[in-house]
Amino acid sequence: MILLQPPKFDDLSPCPYLPEKEKQYEYFFAHELNEEEAGVLLAQGWRKFGIHFFRPSCPACSQCIPVRVLTKEFEPSRSQRRNLKRNAGIEVKFGPLSFVPKIYDLYAAHSAERFNQKADLENFLVGFYTPSCPSLQSEYFLDGELIGAGFLDVGNNCLSSIYFFFDPAYTKLGIGTFSVLKEIEYASSLGLSYYYLGYFVPGCSRMGYKDDFRPREHYSWDTHFWKRAASRKEKS
Repeated sequence: MILLQPPKFDDLSPCPYLPEKEKQYEYFFAHELNEEEAGVLLAQGWRKFGIHFFRPSCPACSQCIPVRVLTKEFEPSRSQRRNLKRNAGIEVKFGPLSFVPKIYDLYAAHSAERFNQKADLENFLVGFYTPSCPSLQSEYFLDGELIGAGFLDVGNNCLSSIYFFFDPAYTKLGIGTFSVLKEIEYASSLGLSYYYLGYFVPGCSRMGYKDDFRPREHYSWDTHFWKRAASRKEKS
C-alpha cells in the first residue's frame, strides 16, 4: 500500500441518515493495496471510493454499523427466493473494470431518479475507475440490454459492495436486492468467507433492506471485534 495522506478527520456536518445528528469521518488517501491489505481495512470498518478511504468517527453517535454476510452459511429467505425467480431472465456478468458510456448513462439516470442528483462524468471515473485495490465490475443484462451495473472490491477473504445502480424503469423487479443476492453467490463461488455490505443504520429506512441478509456479523466500534448479529427470532 502506498499511503498518499495519513488519516485525518473532516469537520462535523449534518448526518444524511439520522435527522438532528451530526457526522464526522476519519479519512485518508492511498493506492496500490493488495488483497490482504484491502481485507484488513474492510475488517476495521473502512470503506472507499477510488483512493479515498473513510469510516465514521462521530463523537456523539455510533449507529453506522459495518456489516458482513457469512457467505458459506447464507441461504436466501422465501422472499429472496421469489426475487431470484422473478429475475431469472437477467444475465449477470462479473469481470475486470471496463468503462463503456452506457454504464455512465445508467448511473446518471439512477442518480437523477433516486436521489435527485446530477451526475458528473469526471467524478464518476475518479470514484469507480481509478481503483486503489483489486476490483471487479458487474453487469446485468435483460434481453441483451444492459440495465444495471455495480462495483466491488476484492479482499483476501471477501468481496465488498461499493455501489450498484440500474435503469429506474426496472425498479419494480427489485434489482437492488437481486444484485446483493448475486454478489453473495459470486463471493461464495470464489470460496470467500465474507461479503461486506457497507454500513447498516438502525432507524434509517434507506438502510432497512440490509437487515434482510443473514446470517451476518456486526463490527463494534468500541471493542473492534466482529460479532454475529442476532437472528430475527432471537430479537423477538
